Amino acid sequence: MARSLPPLNALRAFEAAGRHQSFSRAAEELGVSHSAISRHVRGLEQRLGVHLFRDAARGVALTAEGEHYLRRVSPALDVIGDATEGLADKPAGRVVVNSEPVFAAKIVVPLMAQFQRDFPEIELRLVGSNELADLDRFEADLAVRYAKSGHLDSPSDLLSDAPIYPFAAPGYLTDDTLRPEDLTRVPLLRDRGPNIWVDWAAHAGFDVQVPDTPWRMRAALALEMAVHGAGVYLGASDGTYLDETAGRLVRVSDVGFRQGSFHLLTSGLAGRRKAVRSVRTWLLDQTRSLRSG
Repeated sequence: MARSLPPLNALRAFEAAGRHQSFSRAAEELGVSHSAISRHVRGLEQRLGVHLFRDAARGVALTAEGEHYLRRVSPALDVIGDATEGLADKPAGRVVVNSEPVFAAKIVVPLMAQFQRDFPEIELRLVGSNELADLDRFEADLAVRYAKSGHLDSPSDLLSDAPIYPFAAPGYLTDDTLRPEDLTRVPLLRDRGPNIWVDWAAHAGFDVQVPDTPWRMRAALALEMAVHGAGVYLGASDGTYLDETAGRLVRVSDVGFRQGSFHLLTSGLAGRRKAVRSVRTWLLDQTRSLRSG
């Protein structure tokens, strides 16, 4: 008996719109127009005789029938995609990685050229943002997230638990050495809050009242200020590695301590794709030196 199947393009349009709760974002993902998504969905609704979406304050929302259909269609499309990838010799496709900006700019971006040489069939899209992507809604395939506690509640891979040290531009401090009195006379920059300078001073054994610095800029800007001689930056040595190597920053104390870590989360269904698995393995391999273990 012949199967009663709607057009594949209609199913893909519905599934993407259902995940994103948005026709526009579905269109962006599939590389088609908003009107094409709408046309496919409306045609599918007419074929099924049900409403799959309803209007919402922002975009669209699934109806009860739409939610039920999405739960069945998504795994089916994933199985088809997995079977198709299994026949390919090399991983291919688009992989989206959402990452904290400093980690993206200072660690991942410098490795991108090598990645493109090693995996020319994979389009790696790196999104540097302080807004966390929702992996359950497929806003990204992989996400780099920071955990102050040192671990996340969700299953993840440790990328970096590099220790925190103070850094400054060469010659900014006498002998490139941070002294107790410097903590009260120079701008103290940091990559996270609360004021971790207090914690660092305690580790260093500095008997000095560290001034409170309630204003904190984004880590990327604080780091650049230190590079240009506008203060001493206290941050993890993974984000400063390139500037140290290039001679733009020097470590002004051997005293460091660990606080928090970066982890890699993988989207459940996306993690079955060969391209996503390849990017995950590559990231873990490239960051091996940043892990204490």
